[in-house]
Amino acid sequence: MTKEEERELQEQLARLQQEHRDLDTAISALQHTPGSDQLQVQRLKKRKLHLRDRISYIEDQLTPDIIA
Repeated sequence: MTKEEERELQEQLARLQQEHRDLDTAISALQHTPGSDQLQVQRLKKRKLHLRDRISYIEDQLTPDIIA
């Protein structure tokens, strides 16, 4: 992996982590609001899980393989 590719992955990782934190805040706010739309909460949670998977994938790409 080139330095440029690694830098791009780092930037993408930072954006995804920020979006994940933002979703966490939004979900928390919706859950504490009386009469909130539970379907919307479920959709946000699903999106958050998708982001978590993508974040894990990118972190794996950035972590060098260790030969045991």
